[in-house]
Amino acid sequence: MAELLFWPALLAYGEAAVAYAGDARRPGSMGRLATWGVRIGWLVQTALLVAQAARADGFPWDTWAGSLNLFVWLVVGAYLIWGCKPRFRLLGLVVMPLAALLLAISYAAGGVGGSGTSGYSTLFLVGHVGLVLAGFAGLTLAAALALLYLWQERELKRRSSTVLRFRAPSLVTLESLFGRTVAYSLPVLTIGMAAGFARLRHGSQLDPLIVLTVLTWAVYGAFLVLRFGAGWHGRRAAYMTLAGFALVVAMQLSLHMGHFA
Repeated sequence: MAELLFWPALLAYGEAAVAYAGDARRPGSMGRLATWGVRIGWLVQTALLVAQAARADGFPWDTWAGSLNLFVWLVVGAYLIWGCKPRFRLLGLVVMPLAALLLAISYAAGGVGGSGTSGYSTLFLVGHVGLVLAGFAGLTLAAALALLYLWQERELKRRSSTVLRFRAPSLVTLESLFGRTVAYSLPVLTIGMAAGFARLRHGSQLDPLIVLTVLTWAVYGAFLVLRFGAGWHGRRAAYMTLAGFALVVAMQLSLHMGHFA
């Protein structure tokens, strides 16, 4: 059942990515098709996750591939909060190709067929893996917003007519959004990290992923201090958000190296 639900989800995400690209060239009806592709794909992937949970003996996303599947769902879910509004369709051009690619990678690596037979308890995995991935998803969305901010700022400085074709949010709105998204995501990541550190007390060994996680937390913590305490704005804040996201990518690669083993 889970395998059968994967293909419609991937098809819908792929359709949304293509439609967003078409809307970027000629804004109009393609944007509405993209929006429905995102919504339908997310609902089908939700059914996929429910099917995985129903057949598993424990937490069904306890492998790198399985966690990638859950991560995609969280990213698209975060995007759906306000990303399907016409003003944010350019953001979909960043998010949806990434979502389709990562979902395909998850399937190829066996992320749809997870059995939930990890040596960790289900409660620990929900508190640690689930919350850490939710934090990562929010930070991914913040990076996409920062990227859109930098692109729009560059086009405006060049006085390009390209940016005038889109009903994109203002630079002030984008800057506020990626700042607030980091502010909401970091506490979620912190709680997930705390669950992982609590387990370290019971004999777990330090691994490179933990070092990367702490470094990422420090970068985004510094971002919040500089953004809301020292008044950092504009490109400096956007570049720092992207620097933190580079560490998120490094952590996903570290998961692939065997954190769940």
